[in-house]
This record gives sequence, structure tokens and C-alpha cells, in this order.
Amino acid sequence: MIDKIKHFIGKNQLIKIASLNSFSVLTRVVSGFITSKLIAIFIGPEGLAFIGNFRDFLKSGQAFTTLGINNGVVKYVAELKSNLKDLSKLVSTAFYLILCSVVIISLGIYIGSESINDFIFTDQKNYVSIIKLIALSLPFYAFKTLIFSVLNGLSKFKKILSINIIAQILGTITNVLLIWKFNLKGALISILLIEVLLFIILLISASGVFKYLKLISFKDLSLDSLKNLGAFSIMALFSATILPLVTVYIRNYIINEIGESHAGFWVAMQRISNYYLMFVTSLITLYILPIFSQIKTLSAFRIEVKNFYKTIIPIFGLGLIVIYFFRNFIVNLIFSKEFEPVTELFFWQICGDFIKVLSLVISYQFLAKKMVWHYIIVESIAILVIYLSSIYFIDYYGLIGVVKAHFVSYLIHFMILLFVFRKALFGILPHNIEDHD
Repeated sequence: MIDKIKHFIGKNQLIKIASLNSFSVLTRVVSGFITSKLIAIFIGPEGLAFIGNFRDFLKSGQAFTTLGINNGVVKYVAELKSNLKDLSKLVSTAFYLILCSVVIISLGIYIGSESINDFIFTDQKNYVSIIKLIALSLPFYAFKTLIFSVLNGLSKFKKILSINIIAQILGTITNVLLIWKFNLKGALISILLIEVLLFIILLISASGVFKYLKLISFKDLSLDSLKNLGAFSIMALFSATILPLVTVYIRNYIINEIGESHAGFWVAMQRISNYYLMFVTSLITLYILPIFSQIKTLSAFRIEVKNFYKTIIPIFGLGLIVIYFFRNFIVNLIFSKEFEPVTELFFWQICGDFIKVLSLVISYQFLAKKMVWHYIIVESIAILVIYLSSIYFIDYYGLIGVVKAHFVSYLIHFMILLFVFRKALFGILPHNIEDHD
């Protein structure tokens, strides 16, 4: 029996990557626990609401600086890694696109820091200096992301995970010192500092990737590569910028209609959700996109989806059940008794997250096969549903309405995806049909 298990693990690439990924995720979760506990002690739920707004705005800024092309870089590096001429065109085009974007977005944020401060902190706090630091941190994030994307396309999973582990450990130490000394301002600075740490560690430890970065040349800028990456840019920017901003609007609505502390309780629930989702979402990023990019038939797509559902989803589902029954302990462990209302949000959040993961696996096919209009239409519906349902349910149910809206929106999203990919997932297929919608 033991030999069979060893043989299964040895033959199953998904299990291997999941095993490597587990320690990285555990490090991030422990880091998150420590940071959350410090926030609960030194800042409280009101400050946590503003940290949530700051993070969501930062996500949008980061997405614009990379133009959302990182998934495209992963896909094409995976396909072109044995063709140095075409790879040089891809990497060169990606580099100069990001360079131009970083300059424009960083300048825009620096100049507009006062208006951004009023949007994030709802006219109540003055953190203009922190907003200006966002502009300074974005170049580190952008080029770190480009290098990580190249490593991911080359399937250098161990390197990516080890760098993340080291950065998380150093980042946690920095978080403790900054939050302890400077409270909310320290927490905001620490969010930006982790990207700088990742970039520095990457330069020190990922020397193997530099032979690919040496391919960067202005004369290798390619219109074809620009077109290929452009499709990914449209898809990624659409959701990576609009969804975080919609989340800020929903959070500000909670602040105005119910109160800052209630918005903080929702952010606390989102943080806990992010902790347990890390394992699956990071695994999907590492494994699913490179695999979906390489497969050529609908039958192969179906096999990979079923493999993920059979291998990972049962473990994930069992974990969610355990989390639900230990929700009181988890909230007190991560935060404090002041955050007890968060326990009422668990059921609908967990149900929504389970459906979210089912959806996420399938939706990566949009990215892998550049199904731009399918992606935009489906994501538009999902974002509209989550915004409208959140406002409606918050008015009707109070704070618990926002997590009910989370469940409803992802359920509708999943049903739409099943309809779009009905032929690939449920139809009778000859083995030579290539992947399209």
C-alpha cells in the first residue's frame, strides 16, 4: 500500500508541486497570522478596514504597472523556451512594455497622491506620504513579477517557492517592528516593503534566470509579441483593476452605512479566506496555466480539470469543513475577542470560496487560449453581480449580506463557465479536436 502511494506521488506532477507549495503556503499563513494578531492588538477593526482599502488600491496599481501581461509571459516562455530567437522577442517586448508603464503609473500616483489618499481613507486620515511610497515601490514589484513569470514559464517551481519563503520570513520580522513602532502607518509601509525584499532576494538567488534576461534588446521589440501579450493584458487588467476598486466601493459603502468596525470585520474575514485559499490559488498559478497553455485538445483540457478536481478539491473541501467548525478558535487566535462578529460571516464566505476555486480552475482556460471576449463578458457579469448583490444584501441583511453576495456571485459565475465550456467538459469529443470555446 505504501509503495503504491509513493508510486502515485512520484508519477503525479500535480502532487509533487502541491507538496513543494505546502511549505511556502504555511510560511505565508504563519506570517499572516502574526501580522493579523499585531493589527488586532495595535490597530483594531477600524484600521483594518483602511488597510483593506490600501491593499485593494495597490493591487490595481500593480496590475497597471505590469499591464497584466505576466500570465502571457508564463504561457509563451513555456512554449518558446527552446527557441531563443522568438524568446528574445517576447522577453524584450515584455520588458519595455513594463518599463513604459511603470514610469507613467508611478508618476501618476505620485502627482495624484492627495486625491488617492481621500479615496482610500475616505477623507478621514492623511497618509499622502505613504501613497507617494506606492509610486516608489511599483518598479520593484513590476520587474520582480516579470522575472517570476519567466521562472514560472521555465517551470522553476522550487526556485520560486524558496524565494517566497525567505521573503516571507524577512517580511514578517519587518512587519512586527513597523506595526509595533508605527501602528497603522507601519502596517501600510510593511505592505510595500515586502515587494522590495522579494526583488532583492530574487537578484541574489535567481542567477540562472539572467541568461534569459540577457536576451532583452531594444532591436528585438516585436509587433507579434505585442499582439500576443496584448490579449493577456486586456483580460488581466480588466479584472485585476476593476474588481479591487469595486471592493473598495463596497467597503466604503459599509463604512458609511454600518460603520468602520463592521468594514474591518469584513476585511478580517477576507484575510482568513486568503490564508486558506493561498494553497489552492498559488497551486493553480504554478501548475494550471503552464499546463493549459501546452495542451492542444479539448479532451486533454477535460482530463486536467478532472485531475485537479479529484486530487485537490476533496482535500480543500475537507479543510473548509474543519475551518468552519473551528471558526471561533481561529478568530481568537488570529485576531482578538473584539473581532468575534467575524464568526457569523464564515458559512457564506466558505461556501462562496469553494465555488470560487471550482470556477478558477476552468476560467484559466480563457487566459491559456486567449479567449478575450469570452473572458471580458463573463467577468463583467460577475463583477456587476457582486457589486449589485452586495449593495442589496447589505441593505437587507446588514454585514452578513456582503458574504451572501460573495456566494451568489460565484455560484452564477460557475454556472456561466459550465455553460461556456459545456462541450469541453461534458460533450462527446474525438481526441484531435483543438481547444476553442
